[in-house]
Parts: sequence; structure tokens; C-alpha cells
Amino acid sequence: MSDARFEDGAEEPLALLAVDEADLSVMSSLVQDAVLTVNDMRFVAKRREFAVLLNRFRWEDRAAAERAGRSYERVRAVLMFRDVRAVRSQGINQGDAETVLSLLSVGFVPGEDGTGKVVLTLAGDGAVELDVETLDATLRDVTRPYLAPSRKMPGHPG
Repeated sequence: MSDARFEDGAEEPLALLAVDEADLSVMSSLVQDAVLTVNDMRFVAKRREFAVLLNRFRWEDRAAAERAGRSYERVRAVLMFRDVRAVRSQGINQGDAETVLSLLSVGFVPGEDGTGKVVLTLAGDGAVELDVETLDATLRDVTRPYLAPSRKMPGHPG
């Protein structure tokens, strides 16, 4: 069996921009259950950018995969935030760079005059908080989709 190709689904890679809470909510739904490691997160203070390279479950392809009776897909994507003033984390062992983390949601807590905090909530009580001057996020697929190693859709017991 070979990896999936964009041509198979006649879809283009995702390229989204979020500048308000509604946009970020859509983006959050598309990165839910993405997996990453500590090494996949990078803050470049000089450029005021925070980027995450993640293995995103292709929620937008779920129904098509089920109709076609094929396995689910993931794709490598970059989630980028600009105008980041500071980054804080909790519940993440920075010394264990290869531990696999699972992203549950991305939210925004507004502050004054367009400022606020972006919160990336991780499974297991982990979180990354970005202090932003303004909400400016992009999500871009950077590889072709590939068969999800588990061949299953992520689930949340309970």
C-alpha cells in the first residue's frame, strides 16, 4: 500500500490565516489531535515568531476516507504565530525533547487594545501560552498527506 497523494482527493494543501477568535476556532478544529515533540516548537524572540511543526490529522478528509473505505490520513503542517512577545509553558518536560505531545485545542484570551494570550492546550495537562500583541496565526500544510500510522481516527474516551 502506498502513501496518499493530494491528487487522490483532488484537494489542495491547507493554507489558513487567523486574525480573530472565530478564525482561530476553525484553525483549532483542524489541528485537534495533532502530534508533535518539544523539538517541533520554536520561539524566535528577535522575529517575534512562534512556530510548531505538527503531524495534523486530516479532519477535513475524514468523511471521504470513510466513504471510500480507506485509511485516515495525517499531514505535516506548520502552525505559526507572529507578534509574540513572550512564551510560557506548563506540564511540559523541556529536557525530554522527543516525548510525543498531543494538541487538544488552540484558544485566545483577549486583552486590551487587541493584545491577548494564545493558549495551546495539550493532553496530560500541558499548555503553551503565547503573549501576543495581536492575533496573527497561519496554518499551512507542508507535505503531502500520508496514511495515519494507526490507521484510526483519534478518540477521546469518556
